[in-house]
Amino acid sequence: MDQRRRRALESRGWTVGTAQEFLGLTQEEATLVEMRLSLARGLRTLRTKQALTQQDVARRVGSSQSRIAKMEAADPSVSFDLLIRTLLGLGAGREAVAEMIKRLEGHPALPPRSVAPGRERRPPS
Repeated sequence: MDQRRRRALESRGWTVGTAQEFLGLTQEEATLVEMRLSLARGLRTLRTKQALTQQDVARRVGSSQSRIAKMEAADPSVSFDLLIRTLLGLGAGREAVAEMIKRLEGHPALPPRSVAPGRERRPPS
């Protein structure tokens, strides 16, 4: 968020922070969210580069189209194990998977969010 917009929101009583702060996530939890998002983006990129549909991927890895859609949406019900096995099943090697995870550095998946005045989330006691 640019500084001008941030100052304008804060001058109107809004609280600006990160989704991590808003959700009360630990650094470890935020990193896991970022990793999941990075792998999900990598899966979608790999699938589209290979000109595959979600149904094609599902057949290839023995899953369902809806499960592939959940993987690409970074749904928390999809395990990291299944996500990584699917990437490997599409031909991504260890180095490619590591690069997907590495790409999250400097690209926070949890961007700053605005909170309306009086709606700030209090940290747990």
